[in-house]
Order: sequence, then structure tokens, then C-alpha cells
Amino acid sequence: MSDKATGPQSYFPSIEKKYGQPVSHWMQQLDSVRNDKHMDQVKFLKENFGMGHGHANAIVAVYRKDNGL
Repeated sequence: MSDKATGPQSYFPSIEKKYGQPVSHWMQQLDSVRNDKHMDQVKFLKENFGMGHGHANAIVAVYRKDNGL
């Protein structure tokens, strides 16, 4: 059985490599826009940190799931 990540988490290694920060850093950034809608959170990461849409969407999806949003 493989332990390879699937779904949004499968983007995490490339996110960490490309943007030079651990996923936990991006999760902390989202705390400041916790009550915003999903796409507004994606926009926040894209506009403030230059993150690509797919990467931002993956981070937001996991953030929202982990925080019961």
C-alpha cells in the first residue's frame, strides 16, 4: 500500500518547493481571512503572495476542511 498523498495534499511538496515555506506557514496566513469565502481566500493567497490558482485552491481546501469551514 502506498503512502503517497492524494487530493489537494498531493500539491503540498511542490508548494513548499516553489514558495519556500512549509504548508503550515500558508495555513497561518489564512487565519487572517478565516471567515472569508473559499474563493476570497484563494484570491488572498494569489494577490498577496503570488501563489498560482491551483496551489492556492489546494491550500484553501485543506485549510477549510481542517477547520470545519
